Amino acid sequence: MDSVLVIDFGGQYSQLIARRIRELRVYSELIPYDTDIERIKEKKSCGLILSGSPYSTLSEGKKAPVIDKEIFSLGIPILGICFGMQITARLFGGEISTSQYNEYGKTKIKLNLKSALFKDLKPVETCWMSHKDSVVKIPQGFGIIASTFNLPIAGMEEPGRKIYGIQFHPEVVHTPSGMDILKNFLFDICGCSPTWTMVSIIEKQIEEVKEKVRDGKVICGLSGGVDSSVAAVLVNKAVGDKLTCIFVDHGLLRKGEAGKVIETFRENFRINLIHINAAERFLSKLRGVSDPESKRKIIGKEFIAIFEEEASKIKDANYLVQGTLYSDVIESGTRDAARIKSHHNVGGLPDDMKIKLIEPLRLLFKDEIRKIGIELGLSDEIVWRQPFPGPGLAIRIIGEVTEEKIRILQDADEIVVEEIKRAGLYKKIWQSFAVLPSIKSVGVMGDERTYEYPIIIRAVSSTDAMTADWVRLPHKVLERMSTRIVNEVEGVNRVVYDISSKPPSTIEWE
Repeated sequence: MDSVLVIDFGGQYSQLIARRIRELRVYSELIPYDTDIERIKEKKSCGLILSGSPYSTLSEGKKAPVIDKEIFSLGIPILGICFGMQITARLFGGEISTSQYNEYGKTKIKLNLKSALFKDLKPVETCWMSHKDSVVKIPQGFGIIASTFNLPIAGMEEPGRKIYGIQFHPEVVHTPSGMDILKNFLFDICGCSPTWTMVSIIEKQIEEVKEKVRDGKVICGLSGGVDSSVAAVLVNKAVGDKLTCIFVDHGLLRKGEAGKVIETFRENFRINLIHINAAERFLSKLRGVSDPESKRKIIGKEFIAIFEEEASKIKDANYLVQGTLYSDVIESGTRDAARIKSHHNVGGLPDDMKIKLIEPLRLLFKDEIRKIGIELGLSDEIVWRQPFPGPGLAIRIIGEVTEEKIRILQDADEIVVEEIKRAGLYKKIWQSFAVLPSIKSVGVMGDERTYEYPIIIRAVSSTDAMTADWVRLPHKVLERMSTRIVNEVEGVNRVVYDISSKPPSTIEWE
């Protein structure tokens, strides 16, 4: 299978580059800029892309990332984007300078259509710029292939060695011809074949799981979310009855969700499923606890304890399925991302764990997993399910968790989701849900004074949950939500809408 490596210098669009390549049905992998040259050789990739970076090539000392110049002697076509172009120029003797005119946003760019990189494009295109530094003198042997009104050198090439550099970002949608540029690089310059398809991925993973498990037994912690669901169905395709899924129901799921999980996997897919209804056990542990971090730790500890109790009853279970994604691997496996978080799937398991991991989704991004789920026959309801926190509604109930509060929030949340779907917005929104605060307010219903809870509606747009913006929901949608919640949910007399973005707020309230 042909592949392209994306050398990551920490740019905000690095993951997006890898995803765009995969959209063109070529496998791509994101690797740190200081990856050993021997490991890069072992990959036997048909092309390399050098990403952008928040750093400057003009920085002195250790702050500015550098790469081994030997990478340009591997005989592999290379495309440098933004910082990637600048570091290429510098390594070959070109000059970089802080631009007199910074360029951010959409920019008109003139292209030299004789370059293979710009085959079938127009002489003048729109591109997305984001830079302060720029190349002011190209290395000997290179030629200029693009320019803007303020930037004489916006692209360069050394076609003999198939080395290219562009100052703009082809991976973003704001560069309309960006995908055509990537196509030209992948197929005409690198000679890649578009063989990265959902069917090929499924077939490959099924064979790998079969080979790994052989006569062993497999367990899977099933939550009903898209990642664990796709992983479970994929592994079931490979090993059948050797797989047992354990569904720990902590009673903090959305309304009716436990029943849907049981129906999907027991009845539709005929998968061995152990359902543990532990709602009372979790609720007793949470009684009197208001601190959000304490709630998280209690739920996490109890969940693991119950899972281990049930797993120990399955004789000879020697493999554990996890729905680890490629973005989890990237975030947990790079130094910069490790300072943000260590993902539970790849960083939270004990070192002395005897059971072996099976991670069939480890190479996939979230959008690819949804496509795999559709190909495997999972329902839209599971495939397109919005992200849901592991501790469930406990972190959307501010303060102590009680049966009454769970009932109120489940009823209100169901209305929020129903109205979002009714408006055709569910797949367009990252998360939309209800929050129940610990305060009460005065209201009037009929001729009587009430003192009940408010419900907070939260809806955000995001791509990776690292940042998020509040969604400008139509007023009619908000009105329907408010009217229904106050009329249909006992214990609520007020509805408000959260218009905070992340940062400074977080997506969840706790």
